[in-house]
Amino acid sequence: MDPRKEVLNLAAQLAIYKKGETDPTVVGDPTGVAITGLEAGTVVATGDYQVATQDSESKENTSSKVDVPGWTVLKATEPAPTNVQSTPTEDGANVSADTGK
Repeated sequence: MDPRKEVLNLAAQLAIYKKGETDPTVVGDPTGVAITGLEAGTVVATGDYQVATQDSESKENTSSKVDVPGWTVLKATEPAPTNVQSTPTEDGANVSADTGK
């Protein structure tokens, strides 16, 4: 491998852009970047966000933008119950637990 290319690759980082915007919304590292702050259940269409690589030091030499595939933001799940106990009854059981709330 050409050592000059290796140095360039190490200086690259991923940048996320909202569709139609010229400044990145968020910048990550060479292998990943997180889009956060969206509400649960939000449907994001393919192309609503785009990703490009840019030089991590100069923030220049940005690549062409590529559409990020769409997704739906997951809804938060409730924590699992703890301290689960059962008390036998004549026809089954009474179950109690701590829900963390």
